[in-house]
Amino acid sequence: MDEHLADILARIRPLEPIELQLLDAQGCVLVEDVTVPAALPPFDNSSMDGYAVRVADVAGASEEFPAVLTVVGDIAAGSGTLPEIGPGEAARIMTGAPLPPGAETVVPVEWTDGGTGGGPADTMAAHSAAPEGAAGEVRVHRPAAARAHVRARGSDVAAGDLALCAGTVLGPAQIGLLAAIGRATVRVRPRPRVVVMSTGSELIQPGEQLAPGQIHDSNSFMLTACARDAGAIAYRVGAVSDDAETLRSTIEDQLIRADAIVTSGGVSVGAYDVVKETLAGLGGDEGSVDFRKLAMQPGKPQGFGFIGDGDGGPSRTPLLALPGNPVSSYVSFELFVRPVVRALMGLEPVDRTTVRAVCVDGVDASPKGRRQFLRGRYNAEAGAVTTVGGSSSHLVKGLADADALIVVPEDATSVEPGAEVDVVLLD
Repeated sequence: MDEHLADILARIRPLEPIELQLLDAQGCVLVEDVTVPAALPPFDNSSMDGYAVRVADVAGASEEFPAVLTVVGDIAAGSGTLPEIGPGEAARIMTGAPLPPGAETVVPVEWTDGGTGGGPADTMAAHSAAPEGAAGEVRVHRPAAARAHVRARGSDVAAGDLALCAGTVLGPAQIGLLAAIGRATVRVRPRPRVVVMSTGSELIQPGEQLAPGQIHDSNSFMLTACARDAGAIAYRVGAVSDDAETLRSTIEDQLIRADAIVTSGGVSVGAYDVVKETLAGLGGDEGSVDFRKLAMQPGKPQGFGFIGDGDGGPSRTPLLALPGNPVSSYVSFELFVRPVVRALMGLEPVDRTTVRAVCVDGVDASPKGRRQFLRGRYNAEAGAVTTVGGSSSHLVKGLADADALIVVPEDATSVEPGAEVDVVLLD
């Protein structure tokens, strides 16, 4: 298994960087450091609705002896022209508005009468209702220290600071930071486009009535969701019948929009396992997709290679052929496809956390010489894991109930209850 993964990753190259608009870059990986061109915030501004004043003018202010100041103007967020605050003066100021010259602090409107001549209980309504530019007086009932309720220029980041480093995955907060420092576009490795298809003439779409011998196609839905969860842009093609020509033409049609193709089913040794037959020389030399039997359970049969035009250059598209049983398909995606998606994005391939945990119920039997992956529920507080659903690779309900994979190594044929095991966390 380790050799198969190492071979895959040695042949995968990250996608070429492109310049994208901010919202189009969500989920992508930065390829360059981004520095801050100007301080953020770019000016001193108020963190409260209130009054911009001089510290000395409100020193010793109280309910009994309020400081009475002359209101010389209003300052809203976005104001360009600012009144100068002299002794005994104040300016009504809104949250985010620039601190005017002469002002040293901001007193919240709740500490004042709102300019109404009334008590603090009237201030909020009066402050919001007062006409813009209103002159008059305001009574301040509490003192304020210097720079109170003031967001200092550059208090978030200073000009020249590193905003984001290369290798950062751009989530909502990172997009917000880029916008705040004025970046409209950013250079990233794009999210890989992964095309997913199932194979099998017995498969029909969910929502359709089953005929005898038919089952609903779950793998293409599950694997498409897996690809999205890994960070890819995923396209679900759906089920393709067990016909070599149909499969070949379907894959060729998808190459134009695929950075990687994932198939499930048809990789074993059955008479109708057409994937190997179809891919043996698709778009290239014989054997361009290799099929292997790995020392693992589930997921023993695996295929990997490159298809499409070219001689091994960038035009070649990696294809991973996974087994068809749902649990085998899911485990195979986690172990092999997820690392490929991350490698295409320029990230470290392995991102799932592996911990040691006590296996509460143990494992009765595990095939010698094969690494077994069992579904489990992990209890972080207890440092323990319990098995879920048994070892059969068709048990979709057990897979849905699991949040971890229990790893039984190749040299173990059982696990005693209470023994420690490696656990791959799926959350």
